[in-house]
Amino acid sequence: MIKHLLTILVALMLWVPNFASAADPKVAFIYVGPVGDGGWTYAHDLGRRHLEKMGVETTYVESVPETDSERVLRNLARRGYDIIFTTSFGYMDPTLNVAKQFPDTIFMHASGFRTHDNMGNYFARMYQARYLVGMVAGMMTKSDKIGIIGSHPIPEIIRHINAFTLGVRSVNPKASTQVVWVNSWFDPAKEGAAANSLMDNGADIITITTDSAAATQTAAKRGLYSIGNDSDMTLYGPEAHLTANIFNWGIYYEHIYNHVKNGTWKPSSDWWGIETGAVDLAPFGKMVPKNVQDMVMAKKAEIASGEFVVFKGPIKGQDGSTAIAAGAVPSDQDLLSMMYYVEGVVGDIPQ
Repeated sequence: MIKHLLTILVALMLWVPNFASAADPKVAFIYVGPVGDGGWTYAHDLGRRHLEKMGVETTYVESVPETDSERVLRNLARRGYDIIFTTSFGYMDPTLNVAKQFPDTIFMHASGFRTHDNMGNYFARMYQARYLVGMVAGMMTKSDKIGIIGSHPIPEIIRHINAFTLGVRSVNPKASTQVVWVNSWFDPAKEGAAANSLMDNGADIITITTDSAAATQTAAKRGLYSIGNDSDMTLYGPEAHLTANIFNWGIYYEHIYNHVKNGTWKPSSDWWGIETGAVDLAPFGKMVPKNVQDMVMAKKAEIASGEFVVFKGPIKGQDGSTAIAAGAVPSDQDLLSMMYYVEGVVGDIPQ
């Protein structure tokens, strides 16, 4: 009897939840923008296509308003998809609501922080690549003025603007970045107008936290430079596009798929860094000198090895006061809630 009880106890200790209801899980995605946006959604869809190349059955729903996401999620769960990836911060609470209603389905939410028995969240440390493309901008600018088109003033975007500016000023302390907010993830008309406004004010390089290639196309028309976002945007302006910070989501999606298929998936909060390959740089444009490329790639290796940390003090705030004390490294929670500008950023954070 005792032996029997011990056998049961050991079995319980080794048991892990297995949410996969099929030998080959079916995977669905919902996107906030169109798959052809060239940026955020396009990068996620490249990850989906990576799964398809593995033979995985997938589907997606694009341009889903965050206010309508709960209905779309519920529909996908009813259709029997085993894993559902939701790829916008605004999908977080709707994802949690639907996850509670479909306990046998795995939900993974990008860029948020909530978890549940069958829901995890994930992101990649894009701020590391932002620092590197900032170095490129700092060494390539002639006017020492660099424009940033901001999407929404949330901590993720503020963190990326700060990392970019730290990269700029690490190689060019005289340079500054100016932010224009468009309050949209994808609005090519607004993004183009914002790019023109920044260049009219002297910026000779434009980067974005939005999703379209409008800024690159506008910079190309004016004979100036741009830095893309989330995916390689060279196609939209080969003579303008210096490089871009990019996601390689396929690596992560394959990781989650395999864990679900093997019955080893557990809810977690993943934040993968540049050492995993989940974030990287697009190829340099031919106008970027080799010495610039070499400096950036050397810094990339330092970040990947842990020798260099982007947000390590001393770092000054926009007003010159101490934002991060000498030697201090903010916690992930501090980074995830960052709502201040570092020194070198021009403009205010909308309230």
